[in-house]
Amino acid sequence: MLSNFNNSLELLEVAQKEQLYQNLLVQLEKDFGLANISLKIHKDIAPSELKSLLHEKIYVLMVEKFSEYLNLLYVVDIPEEAVRNMPLSDVVDLSAEVSFLLLKREWQKVWYKHKYNT
Repeated sequence: MLSNFNNSLELLEVAQKEQLYQNLLVQLEKDFGLANISLKIHKDIAPSELKSLLHEKIYVLMVEKFSEYLNLLYVVDIPEEAVRNMPLSDVVDLSAEVSFLLLKREWQKVWYKHKYNT
């Protein structure tokens, strides 16, 4: 079910409940790979660990590899307006919000694939 999630952990818990968590992990690795960004995710990673891993990865990309960060946003298909309309704050908070946007978009992809390929 697509839903309006309040945070990343809520989204990841729903993915687990819907038994699509592993599909979400695969989709994340696939899109990071398409953006030429290394992201190794263990298949038994807990949602809280995944949230932290993504947050840290996005933060590093924003601070150290901005062009790769922009490429990732393009590959994942996060609308430019969504990022542009975020309130200006420090990079830590901004990277957390972008991580949440990324997870929401990846969840959409996984959910639609599951719903219409079954």
